This record gives sequence, structure tokens and C-alpha cells, in this order.
Amino acid sequence: MPKNSKVTQREHSNEHVTESVADLLAHEEPLDYKSSVLNVGSAAPPKGKPTDDVLESGEAARPAWNSKLQYILAQVGFSVGLGNVWRFPYLCQKNGGGAYLVPYFILLIIIGIPLFFLELAVGQRIRRGSIGVWNYVCPRLGGIGFSSLIVCGFVGLYYNVIIGWSIFYFFQSFQYPLPWSECPLKRNGSHAIVEPECEKSSATTYFWYRETLNISSSISDSGGLNWKMTLSLLAAWCIVCLAVIKGIQSSGKVMYFSSLFPYVVLICFLVRGLLLRGAIDGIAHMFTPKLEKMLEPQVWREAATQVFFALGLGFGGVIAFSSYNKQDNNCHFDATLVSIINFITSVLATLVVFAVLGFKANIMNEKCVVENAEKILGYLNSNVLSHDLIPPHVNFSHLTTSDYAEMYGVIKTVREDNFAELGLDACQLEDELNKAVQGTGLAFIAFTEAMTHFPASPFWSVMFFFMLINLGLGSMIGTMEGITTPIVDTFKVRKEIFTVCCCIVAFLMGLLFVQHSGNYFVTMFDDYSAGLPLTIVVILENISVAWIYGTKRFMQDLTDMLGFRPYYFYFYMWKYVSPLCLSVLIVATIIEMAISPPGYNAWVQELASERFQSYPPWALAMCFALIVVAMLPLPIVFIGRQFHLVSDGSNKLSVSYKKGCMMKDMSNLEDNDETRFILSKNPSEAPSPMPTHRSYLGPGSTSPLETTNAAPNSRYGTGYLMATTPESEL
Repeated sequence: MPKNSKVTQREHSNEHVTESVADLLAHEEPLDYKSSVLNVGSAAPPKGKPTDDVLESGEAARPAWNSKLQYILAQVGFSVGLGNVWRFPYLCQKNGGGAYLVPYFILLIIIGIPLFFLELAVGQRIRRGSIGVWNYVCPRLGGIGFSSLIVCGFVGLYYNVIIGWSIFYFFQSFQYPLPWSECPLKRNGSHAIVEPECEKSSATTYFWYRETLNISSSISDSGGLNWKMTLSLLAAWCIVCLAVIKGIQSSGKVMYFSSLFPYVVLICFLVRGLLLRGAIDGIAHMFTPKLEKMLEPQVWREAATQVFFALGLGFGGVIAFSSYNKQDNNCHFDATLVSIINFITSVLATLVVFAVLGFKANIMNEKCVVENAEKILGYLNSNVLSHDLIPPHVNFSHLTTSDYAEMYGVIKTVREDNFAELGLDACQLEDELNKAVQGTGLAFIAFTEAMTHFPASPFWSVMFFFMLINLGLGSMIGTMEGITTPIVDTFKVRKEIFTVCCCIVAFLMGLLFVQHSGNYFVTMFDDYSAGLPLTIVVILENISVAWIYGTKRFMQDLTDMLGFRPYYFYFYMWKYVSPLCLSVLIVATIIEMAISPPGYNAWVQELASERFQSYPPWALAMCFALIVVAMLPLPIVFIGRQFHLVSDGSNKLSVSYKKGCMMKDMSNLEDNDETRFILSKNPSEAPSPMPTHRSYLGPGSTSPLETTNAAPNSRYGTGYLMATTPESEL
């Protein structure tokens, strides 16, 4: 390098540095930004080099996805989970059938896709986990990443328990008949009687609460560990650990199967379900719109919540996966594609569920007709009812539902005064279809009961629970990446060792959920550990990018990164619509928590049914502790960085590129310069090696390329910061 170059001069000068990156590169060899190594901490390796190359800075290059398909499958596997199968169909049934799809799709467009695109973009641009991303975007709100990590931990603890339940049912399915198809017999001396608890409920309900969970009657009665569920949980954590121990090198390969196999099973179930008697009744019931429901605020709140959780926003898994992408990857296309696949999957799962539930409703309705017809025959034989009340064409040996409905109507009209004493049920198919079933009740009770009536029921049961295992595994891989990637990026620990330690600790903490009272703790964590904290995390993500960093600057960064200008639609969504919708959702969630009595549905063995119970004081304190612990990093990090009690992490940045053999350390930045450097620069101050595009500063703005490119009056200008570093581009 010539002795009179600007770089050499500033190394021996105390004057303020004001030259730009363009000035600096003018004295260097032409730099191919795609094949060079230009990084903050770690960056993508040169093309054709192995992913474990070591840069001059001494850090290993960041791993990358083997293919675009592998990455898409990982995002689909993370976003498509158990909620698509047992939460979305329940919300459709509860909130107006086909009418519910309208608010859901609208909110997917104005909240889901824009915020999903935002998380993909910041992860891809900054190439860090959630902690690193939000430290760089807004150091004072760096607690977002830590809160996201804690929520991932809480969710992972109980989510893997559900995978454990599915593993248990999977192995129990290799029997004929299925073990939950009939009630067990109990010996009473020389006689065998049906287990009373099972007789009062049903065979599938009894198997779930007594054989599987062996559940206690209250949350205060732990009952000790359930060894069957403990072994199932251990197996679940072993599977997850093996899937994520090598990062995307191992989890990416797993995703080829775990993401695609559920679709094979869903399509098989749909075809089989449509051939079942009564399947059309279920689907017709599902898609018969109740348009008046669309006017209820509760429907929109639940649709927004479902959109929010269906895409995995705020967990950090989306950011972690996208951080392994190339910087010129079209993340806008990815966001739209994954969101649409998620929506289609939810509708497909709903068709399957209601086809099967329609079949089950017909079976249960026929059973109801037979039982009540026997009651009527008893009343006729004992002269409680007159034979004149029975229409002449009714044949009790071949009684149809329509004949029973006619007979029921006549008896109810004639014996109106004392009809209740007869104890007859209407046995209407609509009543069976209106029974709302969600969550574990759908998968482990309603669906299992329907499958007992399938021909070759063990085969379908094996397929169903293997599908649940794969759905859960895909989501757990994303959740674990949301934990491991930020920690590995921030603290530079060995990923394999940290992953194994994380799984061991999680298994030990998860023993809370495999006690006899464990199901009640699963409900508690599901209700309190994720909902409100995640909503707050996502609105702070939105605000930090749109209002603190600046929507215009962010749009300009996206233009440079993607090679095209994103639609104006995203500008308005990020700036105004999404924050407003999220604020309303937070308020509605707080109101819902305030007016709903905190409690759980306890299984009462004597009654063989569930009964609502309020949480005891210690459990109530635990509920609110989950919320507080998840949100605690937000104020702690803000206060610590506001008053300079903790470092914001930016003083550790190093910028290097191999071709010029140049490395400059930014560790001596003064606090004020550092803040201005990260948060307050203009887009024009950070030239990009990307192909030149018209800079985008919002609707109706002019390009900064048309203005003078001035450097800041600070001790260090942007000349030392190469444009592919996170701080200059985002």
C-alpha cells in the first residue's frame, strides 16, 4: 500500500477520520464482496470454501444451509406444529366455522406476514441469534433477545412432554385391539365388572387419565413420578438432542422427514376420512359460516393470537434459522411462502379433523339412539308410556335416527309436564358436532376414539401418533435453535457440549410435568409462560426496527440486501398497523387474564369427569412468576445500558476482510460515538458493496444517492466499517 494512502495516514495521525468506505477501497485492489470474507464476529465463508473455514480473525465461519429447500422445510417444520392440528380446528368450530377463516386470513396478511418477514430479514442481515440481533439493532432493548430465550425455555419444557405422550401412544398402538378400545374389567369376587371410572366416562377417556397420566385429583397432590411418562420424556429429549446437537448440519437433514411426513399422513387421513360414513356431515358443519360471529371482538382476538403463535413469532427460532442464510437470499419470498403453507396446512388439518369427528358424531349419535330406545321400551313394558305414543311405522329392531327424533318429539309433547323424569336425550347429530374439543382432548381422546372404529385401527393409530411426534419434533428443533444459537453466538461456547447440557437440564426440570399432577402444570405453562410475554417481545421487536432504528432506513437496507424494493405495504404495516394491532392484542390479553378466574380443570376420579378448580396461592404465585421471569430481562437490560452499568456488546465488534489483510478493532469507541455509530447514522453514510439501487426512504422520498455523501463528525467515521457488517446495513 502506498505510504501516502489515506489508510496509512490515519494510522499515524490523530486527526478525525472522515473518509468513506469508497475512499478507502479506492486505494485497494478491487474487492469481490461475494467471495471475500467481510464479517462482524463471523460471516458467510467464501464461495467454494467449507463452512468450517477459519478466518484471519480466528473465528470459525458461520454454518450455512446446504440448500434452499432444507431451509424452507426447517421454517415450515418450526411454524407448522401441534397447534395447526388441534388448536386451529377448535377455533374454527368455536368461532363461526368458515366465517372464522375471514378474520384469520385478514390478520395473517396485516400482522403475520409483515412481522414474519421482519424477523427473517433481521436474522439474515445481522447473521446472529436473537440476543445478538437486538443488541445491534437497539442495545437498550437488548433484553428482547434474553426474554425470547427464556420463553423458548419455558415452552420447550412442556412441549416436549407432549411429544413424550405421543411416543407412549405410538408404542401402545402396536396392539389389536387397541388398548383404549374397551373398558377394562375389574374382579369383584367371582364376578367381573366394568371399571366404574371407565363406565362413567369412556374407554378412551379412562385410558388417557388413568392408564397414561394416572392423574391426581388436584395440583397440590403430586403423587410422585409416573415412570411410564418419565421414560417417554427421556426418549423425547434424546431424540431432540440427537436432532440438534450438530446445529443445522443435523437438524437440516432431520427436517426432510419431519416436515414432509405429516403431510403424507394428513392426506392419507383426509382420503380415508372422506370415505367414512358421516364425514360429509362433519365437513359441512365446519364450513357452514355463522357470519354474525365475525362481529364479535373475541373472534378477532383469538384469530390474532393464533396467527401470532402459528408462525412462531418472537421465539427466536425464525431469526436463528434465517441467520444461516446468504445475505442475498430472497427472504420476502420465504416469508410469503411459509405463511401460505402454514395457512393451507391449518385448513387441511381442519378438514381431516372434522371428517373424522363427523364419523365419530354419527357413531355416538347412533349409540345414543339405541340406549334411549331401550329406555322407551322399558317404559312401554312397565306401562309408564302408552303404546299409542309410538308411530305405527316405527320398528325398534331397525330404528333410524329420524324415527327416533319423531318418537321423541311425540313423547315430549304429550308428557310435557313430567318429561324430564323420563331422562331421555334428544340424540341430535348437531349436538355431537358442537361439542368443542381442543388440545390434548382432541388428540388423545376424541381422535383415538374415532380410530377404534376404523378398519385396521392399529395402522391408523401408529400413523397418527407418528405424525404428532414429527410435528412436535419440527417445532422443538426451532425452539432449541432459538435457545442454542443466541447463546453460542454471544458467549462462544461449544455448541455440542452446550446442547447436551441444555437437554439434560431440561429433562431434569421437565420431571415437574411427569408427576401424577403433571398435566396441570402443562396447562399452567401453556396459559401463562408464553402468551403475554411473547406478545410484548414481538411488539418491542416491531418498535425497535420501525421507530427506533427507522422504517425508512430498514427499507433501504432491504433494498440493498434483496436487490429490489419491498412493497410500500410493508412500510405502513411495520410503521403503524402492526404496532397498533399488537397493542390492542396486549390490552385484550391482559383484560382476558383479569376477568378469567385463574384455575384448571381437575379430574375427579369419583365422578369420572373434570371439574374446575382455582389455583392454590402457591400455584397462583407460580403463574405470575412465569410472566415476570420471562419479561424481567427487558427492564434490567434497559436500565443497565441506559446508565452504562453493562456493556451493550458493540465494543467487541471487529471488522475484517481477508483479501486486503486488514483488520480494525472498534473496541475503543467512545459511548456517544458508539451509539451514533450503531443507531444514528444515515443510510448514505454506509455505502454498500451491493449493486447500486435507488435508495428507498419511504413513500414519495428521493434517493440519498442524489444528495451529498457526508461523513459524521465523530472520532471514527464509517470508513472503517465495511458495508456487509450488521451495523452498517441494519
